Amino acid sequence: MTVNFTLWIDADACPKAVRSIIFKAASRLSFVVKVVANCSIPVPPLPLVERIIVDKGPDVADNYIVDALNPGDIVITADIPLAKNVVKKGGLAIDIRGTLYSDNNIGERCAVRDLLHDLREDGMRLGGPAPFGQKDRQQFANTFDRTITKRLSEDS
Repeated sequence: MTVNFTLWIDADACPKAVRSIIFKAASRLSFVVKVVANCSIPVPPLPLVERIIVDKGPDVADNYIVDALNPGDIVITADIPLAKNVVKKGGLAIDIRGTLYSDNNIGERCAVRDLLHDLREDGMRLGGPAPFGQKDRQQFANTFDRTITKRLSEDS
């Protein structure tokens, strides 16, 4: 089977449990994984897994991914603006908690993110996201499995 996509991990904020799910699937299904971060993130010694270390700075890893992304590629990210750019470029974006971003939901997600940002800027104290837990891991695994299965069937 020929795989015509690359899976990108925005790794700076990607939990180890999510990376582990991805690496196991890549090993089993033979798709390329590129792990992009501004520091050295551990990756298994698999021939299809590549670690890419970019310069430190805001959005450097995000910009690298968007610039290198091809339509149909999959990006794992907790960054909503990156997900928006991925979707706009024809890629698929999955949040680390299992949300698959699409044209149908990315606008709403961006609006909520911007509202929360504005509230914080105005001095409102808001809690951050809950700690990443087993429920999040399971939701990611389910969404990831469905997305990979569909993407692989499109390549056959």
